[in-house]
Amino acid sequence: MSDKNKKHDSLIHYANGPSLEEINDTVEIPKDAGFFKTLLAYSGPGALVAVGYMDPGNWVTSIAGGAQFKYKLLTVILISSLIAMLLQYMAAKLGIVTGRDLAQLTRDRTTKKVGFVLWIVTELAIMATDIAEIIGSAIALKLLFGIPILWGVLITAFDVLLLLILMKLGFRKIEAIVAALILVILAVFMYEVILAQPDWGQMVIGFVPDPVILQNQSMLYISLGIVGATVMPHNLYLHSSISQARKYDRADTKSVKQAVRFSTWDSNIQLTLAFVVNTLLLLLGAALFYGTKSDLGRFVDLYNALQDPKIAGAVASPVLSILFAVALLASGQNSTITGTLSGQIVMEGFVHMKMKLWVRRVITRLLSILPVIAFAVIYHGNEAKIESLLTFSQVFLSVALPFSIFPLIAFSSDKKLMGEFANKSYIKYIGYGIAVILTILNIWLIFTTLKEVYHF
Repeated sequence: MSDKNKKHDSLIHYANGPSLEEINDTVEIPKDAGFFKTLLAYSGPGALVAVGYMDPGNWVTSIAGGAQFKYKLLTVILISSLIAMLLQYMAAKLGIVTGRDLAQLTRDRTTKKVGFVLWIVTELAIMATDIAEIIGSAIALKLLFGIPILWGVLITAFDVLLLLILMKLGFRKIEAIVAALILVILAVFMYEVILAQPDWGQMVIGFVPDPVILQNQSMLYISLGIVGATVMPHNLYLHSSISQARKYDRADTKSVKQAVRFSTWDSNIQLTLAFVVNTLLLLLGAALFYGTKSDLGRFVDLYNALQDPKIAGAVASPVLSILFAVALLASGQNSTITGTLSGQIVMEGFVHMKMKLWVRRVITRLLSILPVIAFAVIYHGNEAKIESLLTFSQVFLSVALPFSIFPLIAFSSDKKLMGEFANKSYIKYIGYGIAVILTILNIWLIFTTLKEVYHF
């Protein structure tokens, strides 16, 4: 066996090539095909990215927004989705044009020590996201099958087996399964909203910006929660890498243009689905829970409310609750897959170290479940205490965001790096404006979260 093969057979080795070598440049693109056939070939990475915009961490905020302020915050969801589309377009384009992902490009322009710090910060953000998925999946298992929270948390550790099987089947199979789970989530909430019969006229008006959002402190707080939690740092690293999975001619400008074009189509279509899901969540809260004065701050509260006629009205039924839990489980499993891939990307990019995916999955999942297990044991499986971890997890996401969003805009606007694909001036300035606003919002969210927890 050659030294090269020995290196690749080891559990850990140092990486200097493209990130996620096992999927890079592996998906065939049909030549001289029509628009829809070509779009189908490029479709997939957008689904993995869209998962982060409809994960369990966003659910309670969107539903609470509808329950408290009816349809007024729909405009916030719309703006958040447009921001996501712009940033993910930049991330995909960056990877396609340069052949390097965001983590690699950042490391190339920093020192080894800075790269290590950025790796730790990003890993904490990924673990924070993982905690939200663990909690969502464990609570869904309890709601569906009566499995105690502690056991549900431990069961989620075995999803490494699922990922191993999927990787053996090929990256296209992973994309297809993630897309299928997204459709399950979409179908569940579409069905529940149709039953809830929202006011469609008021819904349309809700997409029109209302100055009252900035004047009402409670409304502003939830709005900041929706916007601040929308863009997750690991999604930018993820998209800049998996956009390179397609077999396009890296040296041919026409081929690169086609890759950028269809990757943008894929991303925008999938993020539109995420926008629809978040809109449905808010509509569900507005149609069923507005004016009920019910506490809907937790998954269990929502589950119980959906089958309580006193809260949800005549449409309430156990079926609605079960479907909600099914969608919650699907969302948790989806985000688990993308979190693993993102972790591998930032490890390779920032510290030039590559680890077998199953080893990484085991280590990161064990590290992520430890705080959840600790809360489950200390508070004897109390869902309210365990779900409070979700609040803390958002703090890490907020801290990590500026370290990814500013380099993304800078690199994708660099004409020396991107050539004719560099961002237009107006896109660059819009991007920086968004980055500054998101950073300020996240700092504000950190402050208010800590203030609420520690009462200072």
